[in-house]
Amino acid sequence: MIASISCCSFGSNDRSFDGNGRDPIPGSQFHPHLFVKGDSYVRKYRRRHGPPPAAQGPGPERRGNRRRIRPCRVRRGPQGLVRRRRHQRHPEYRFRQPQTGPLAGFANADSFVVKQIQEALAKGFTAGGSNRKIEIIVKDTQSSSTRATAAAKELITQDQVDIVVGSGTPDTTNPVADQCEASGVPNITTIAPWEAWWNGRGGKDGEGFKYTTLFFFGMQEFADCFVPMWDRMGVSNKSVAALWPDDTDANAFRRGLTPLAGKGGYSMIDGGGYQDGATDFSSPISKFKAANAELFTGTPIPPDFQTFWKQAAQQGYRPKLATVAKVMLFPSEAEALGDLTKNIATDIWWSPSHPYKSSLDGTSAQQLADKFAQDTGKQWTQALGSVYSLFEIAVEAFKKSSDPKDKNDVADKLQKMNMTGMSGPLDFTKGPKPGIAIQHPVGGQWRKGTKFPWDITIVDNTANKDVPVGGDLEATNA
Repeated sequence: MIASISCCSFGSNDRSFDGNGRDPIPGSQFHPHLFVKGDSYVRKYRRRHGPPPAAQGPGPERRGNRRRIRPCRVRRGPQGLVRRRRHQRHPEYRFRQPQTGPLAGFANADSFVVKQIQEALAKGFTAGGSNRKIEIIVKDTQSSSTRATAAAKELITQDQVDIVVGSGTPDTTNPVADQCEASGVPNITTIAPWEAWWNGRGGKDGEGFKYTTLFFFGMQEFADCFVPMWDRMGVSNKSVAALWPDDTDANAFRRGLTPLAGKGGYSMIDGGGYQDGATDFSSPISKFKAANAELFTGTPIPPDFQTFWKQAAQQGYRPKLATVAKVMLFPSEAEALGDLTKNIATDIWWSPSHPYKSSLDGTSAQQLADKFAQDTGKQWTQALGSVYSLFEIAVEAFKKSSDPKDKNDVADKLQKMNMTGMSGPLDFTKGPKPGIAIQHPVGGQWRKGTKFPWDITIVDNTANKDVPVGGDLEATNA
């Protein structure tokens, strides 16, 4: 998901409409990346097209230039999106529907989070000595680095946003961050290992980036999460099968997790780099079986893991414990695998069990997850907490700046940010590199649920004692 956020004066005479000139579509889902922008867009619209006409309901279809949109009448919509009656003053919100893609699961909570942020900030907030509100624009990256780059350029050059936030693996966070750094636009990203974000973008020791920041974790934290679970399996052969494709994410694991696992006496059996979308995993499966690798890890994209895990079962490779990253983070993946899902372990950086609260309105992690289920009928995902915190951090940077429209000042406040919110304590001044805040994931396993088909049970909190354990660690394949 990419989103932009613009900070507007509370009194700006804005309207609300989506990227197609119609009301935002109730229940729509967005892709992992968000942005925020300000009242300069409204002024530009009026200079180009004159005062907005009175609306008679949803606007017409697009007519060439996407800025030629018809504003909707002001009201409070069914999804809680703030619209205004005549003479009331609220910010403009525009959304664009996403396309599907292999990483689309990261975006399932976006529209819900946007609604929660709008409601929490309905009365505005003080920044730069004035009462402010924000406008949020959501763009679709289509799970594509190329599209992520294009979407970021559009937000920066056409929409003139004040800050850009994004989430959903280095495939999308890195190109967005690169565009923001080159254009001098503040940026916050998440759900990407910091090594893949830093090294993949050419970060230099001692220098850092000026405009771009990240909160998540890296190889040390993955090791802190996975190795204690490996130790508890009591395997005689400390060989760990690793399904790593040839991409930025997996290469970070090759370079980083391998030596860290070695310190614990574990040997990584690399199945070999492959291109996303592979359909035959017979070669790595044979390699893992030959090494008698009783432990398994990997960072494939979700569709590839589905294919691999089913083929592994068919070909008789059933590791005692599977600890995976980048995949099995969302209920839809668990449901797609059916019974093969049982006791697959993964890193859990946010859940309803995490004892954290919103810095905006005090909503707890449990309350946010419950509200998500109530409003959408869907199960919570880890991205719910992460995307929420993107907006918390953006708002905090606006509040701390002397002028929220001064991009250099806002970027400086991001680099010096130290706050606690929905994702827990985040200190961007003490990360492994400048502008990086570290989270500490715990180990969780997929098990049959009660309200939903599958649910996560926290089984190891070695890396973060704040999170309570909800059950015992069990073998993936006994």
